[in-house]
Amino acid sequence: MACNISVDKPHAVCFPIPAQSHMKSMLKLAKLLHCKGFHITFVNTEFNHRRLLKSRGSDSLKGLPDFRFESISDGLPSSDENAAQDLPRICEAARNKLLGPFNDLLDKLNSTASPDVPPVTCIVSDGFMQVAITAAEMLGIPIALFFTIAACRFMGFKQYKVLKEKGLTPLKDDSFLTNGYLDRAVDWIPGMKDIRLRDLPNYFRTTDPNDCLFNFCMESVERVLSSSAIIFHTFDALEQEVLTSLNSMFSRVYTIGPLQLLLNEIQEDDLYSIDCNLWKEEDECLQWLDSQRPNSVIYVNFGSIAVATKEQLIEFGMGLAKSGHPFLWIIRPDMISGDCAVLPPEFTEDTKGRGFISSWCPQEEVLNHPSVGGFLTHCGWGSIIESISSGVPMLCWPSFGDQQTNCWYTCTEWGIGMEIDSVVTREKVETQVRELMDGEEGEKMKKKAMEWKRLALEATRPSGSSTMNLDKLVQEVLLSRNQTCHV
Repeated sequence: MACNISVDKPHAVCFPIPAQSHMKSMLKLAKLLHCKGFHITFVNTEFNHRRLLKSRGSDSLKGLPDFRFESISDGLPSSDENAAQDLPRICEAARNKLLGPFNDLLDKLNSTASPDVPPVTCIVSDGFMQVAITAAEMLGIPIALFFTIAACRFMGFKQYKVLKEKGLTPLKDDSFLTNGYLDRAVDWIPGMKDIRLRDLPNYFRTTDPNDCLFNFCMESVERVLSSSAIIFHTFDALEQEVLTSLNSMFSRVYTIGPLQLLLNEIQEDDLYSIDCNLWKEEDECLQWLDSQRPNSVIYVNFGSIAVATKEQLIEFGMGLAKSGHPFLWIIRPDMISGDCAVLPPEFTEDTKGRGFISSWCPQEEVLNHPSVGGFLTHCGWGSIIESISSGVPMLCWPSFGDQQTNCWYTCTEWGIGMEIDSVVTREKVETQVRELMDGEEGEKMKKKAMEWKRLALEATRPSGSSTMNLDKLVQEVLLSRNQTCHV
């Protein structure tokens, strides 16, 4: 993929939800647009701007003359800068607090427009950043909503309004979480067969009709009709049935992924050093992986937001110890809910010389390392799509949000994962790690994972579906200033 250079650059403002996986995906898309000739302004909140400078160094956000970083206030109370912000508060900011600061930034960019900083011509915002739609409407410029999630998750969120209309949510009381109610089949969703209530994004599991996360997600997917286009971080072959249904509902749907594979096609590396990890990556784990046998290591990472209890940590640890396999385990400083991460002495004794624990790592490099043979994951979409891109099968331990939907597709539709029971025991962890790494089922999943990797690579080659969709997005939407046609 060649980078197009234009004297009169279009100017895209890229605005992610202030959460690690959303920022990471948006930055990849921004890099791709930069190589299509766009001037880029990437917008972080001041809270995350400070975290990035702390984790990556004082020069890390200088960018390039035509790839710049800006920050705006999120209007939220101060919080621990070593931990992810509270999710309901992030939603509150995206819904109510960011429009004024974002509009002020757009005004500043337009008022100082020059040959070096052209006027803003389009916005690419996170699909859940509702204020960006309002801002684009006020300026009369196109806005593409980038959902950094699977299309199946979006379709799941689209059912929230239906669930409410059918009286399936809010739940009457908490007993509905355990009485088999969630095993009820959902047979009306286009492109999603044999799915159950429990497999939908789990914010509907509430007894509160005013639940913040449920209403925020329902409002966000309903608001997409006001946008110029929808982008999903996926590829056509992976989610054909759901995408066919979504294409019948919306006129402009673009699948652009896996993003890293698209970036791998770019020959220049001016943007290689620009990244957005909120925790400092510890590269020492890559040297440790170099010392391990091919396909022998189980990689464990529960993402940037998911938390576990101290008891769950111990059960996972002892299960890994009993499995006999070498492992690389990422334990964030804020991962253990209300406690510190302390593993028992017998874990240290049993795993001496065959385990490596780190607080954060370059995940895509880890997943592509020849020593890694399996991935124990929380099923966040960023992790799933990176694992698919690397051909690595998964053990799935979903906890919230879209993770249940991602898990169901990973295990049932795509055949590249096994689910770990929500009640974690060391015996179950030991058994499933051994099956993934050594068993007959694990071998089947490995072959299937390699087949999905092949299809992902096909989608991101010069003639692939994702490459062509990126070109269409640019030509049909982002270069059409004052466009009035909506999805």
